Amino acid sequence: MIQRLNIAMISIHSCPLGVLGSRDTGGMNVYVRELARELAKRGHAVDIYTMAHRPQHGPPINLGQNVRIIHLETGVDEDVPKIAIYDHIQRLACGAEDFRKYNDMPYDLIHSHYWLSGLIGKQLQTRWHIPHVVMFHTLGAIKNSIGIGENEPELRLQGEQEVIDSCHRIIASTAKEREYLIKHYGASPDKTAVIPCGVNLDLFKPVDKETARKELGLDHQKVILFVGRIDPLKGLEHLLGAMSYIEGEKPPLLMVVGGDEHSQEQVQMLQQMAKDLRIKDQVSFVGSVAQDRLPLFYSAADVCAIPSYYESFGMVALESLACGTPIVANDVGGMRHIVSQDEMGRIVGDNSPHNLASEISGLFRQLEGNGSHITTIRDSITEFSWATIADKVLQEYRCLLGA
Repeated sequence: MIQRLNIAMISIHSCPLGVLGSRDTGGMNVYVRELARELAKRGHAVDIYTMAHRPQHGPPINLGQNVRIIHLETGVDEDVPKIAIYDHIQRLACGAEDFRKYNDMPYDLIHSHYWLSGLIGKQLQTRWHIPHVVMFHTLGAIKNSIGIGENEPELRLQGEQEVIDSCHRIIASTAKEREYLIKHYGASPDKTAVIPCGVNLDLFKPVDKETARKELGLDHQKVILFVGRIDPLKGLEHLLGAMSYIEGEKPPLLMVVGGDEHSQEQVQMLQQMAKDLRIKDQVSFVGSVAQDRLPLFYSAADVCAIPSYYESFGMVALESLACGTPIVANDVGGMRHIVSQDEMGRIVGDNSPHNLASEISGLFRQLEGNGSHITTIRDSITEFSWATIADKVLQEYRCLLGA
């Protein structure tokens, strides 16, 4: 009989219920939610601790059988930068302890996500005398080395170092991230495991292209899709620049899915850029889209483009491929591991407009009149199902608890 585990999962700055594509929501939210649900299917209990936000939540919210979301009060306005949470680490840790004591919940281990959550986990591992697993999702030292967007403060780098030194296990989503952890933070290779991110194959599956396009009001021109936060690190300006160089009888349409009220300034800058490049009518800024509608967009597109300067993994790539749509991506995150066949797409050496345009044009030609690639593409990423990923994470939990 499998021992039931009680797991305290911490995702403090970003609630799993948040709208994807907004400032602080994205792949990490999906990861926490899907992993928790998959662990629960195996009979384990997962409590996800996150920061209270508007509208205010009262009792724990059931995300499904054996999964609860617990919102902890800080008094911090959710619109302030997430670095402000640092001053409330002690209060949040106390809030988690109060909830645990009131419910008489004996946790077996802590799994924290991102460095702020890791600092809370660091306090709780000492109070509760249980192992602490951490996944960073992004690393401040790597973001700073790229030099795009705002520099990450020294406070973050020190916090990451504290968590790395004190935790019992680190999960990196790629071998490259594991190398970064060892090189930049001196992480112990022995306590750093590599487990990729996953994809929900029940949600992300092909929709008939004509049906999807009709529902989205699209015609028969080529469609390039971008999905993600509107952030300088995502490299969208290079994708706009590539639009003028893409070959074909009819100019393609670029659909940009993502963004919220915090990214309006960036969106306006990109809209002005599209106007200056005389491609304004070829670019559609869709805004945030509910996750259950994303398969429509992936299926309607001919190519999903990922021009990022940095990705810790790149879950959008898996979602697109699960819907049968190939990708063109910069060589970041887990792209080299994900794209194992020609039909799946192209990886560019850098995200320059000319390189992106060349690979997108080449992929358009390769796929012309070929509809059989959809099944091939989807079949190639079944190893990334959340069931498989959860089994690997559980194996790390059990090794840690056994030790």
